[in-house]
Amino acid sequence: VGKTAQIEKEMLNYNIDILGISECRWTGYGSVITTNGQKIVYSGRKDNIHREGVAIIMNKQASKALIEWKPIDERIITARFHSKYVKLTLIQCYAPTNEADIETKTDFYEKLRSVMEGVHAHDVVLVNGDLNAKVGNDNIGVERIMGNNGCGTCNENGNLLIEFCGLNDLVIGGTMFQHKEIHKLTWTSPNRRDKNQIDHLMINGRWRHSLNDVSVKRGADCGSDHFLIIGKIKLKLKKAPKINELSRKTFDLQRLKDNKIRQKFNTEVKKKISSTS
Repeated sequence: VGKTAQIEKEMLNYNIDILGISECRWTGYGSVITTNGQKIVYSGRKDNIHREGVAIIMNKQASKALIEWKPIDERIITARFHSKYVKLTLIQCYAPTNEADIETKTDFYEKLRSVMEGVHAHDVVLVNGDLNAKVGNDNIGVERIMGNNGCGTCNENGNLLIEFCGLNDLVIGGTMFQHKEIHKLTWTSPNRRDKNQIDHLMINGRWRHSLNDVSVKRGADCGSDHFLIIGKIKLKLKKAPKINELSRKTFDLQRLKDNKIRQKFNTEVKKKISSTS
């Protein structure tokens, strides 16, 4: 409760509409309205172990623009928002550490890929969170994916993130803007000696010019060894219409890739046709 109140205070101080949280350590999934009227949606472990967990906090204006949200697992949660011109899909993540085994990392990126496939084609897409990935500042050959304003050198998780961004047309925002290093480094070790840029904000390439800035704010305090990252995006959030006011029903055609579902669908269609003939 104390941490939540502190985070709400920092959201107000920095005029933040939507805030993504990695490693919130809440279990299960659900939504909460705070005493200040902010909405929190969260997704955590199912075994009641207080590790991992992701959450999205919205101020009152942003919560009114919320169309839907989906808890994927303890490492991924999504939310979709209505705006004046285009809708926004936010994917908040918490990736395995660089020391994790390759199977764990592969499983995470496979789930993230599946989530990306389900995003509406015309949405602005933001992928945020603690990716535990150092992408470095060498963008030769990957200029479309990242700029040359990153920090340090790339590690294994950084290579996985760059590869994922390349396959999904994402741009790593923190590498695109010139800032002092202290405004790019996102994490500091307990001994205060090691500092890295391992938290990232990515945007889909189609909307990269809507991203005005990404920078670290070291003054925000919630007792974490990670610093607050602020992304400034040109987007006018607007109250979402009620479900029955949405323009048309959408269908999850990706499910037809499953043989059992496709066979069942074909059977139902044949029944409909035979009953009307």
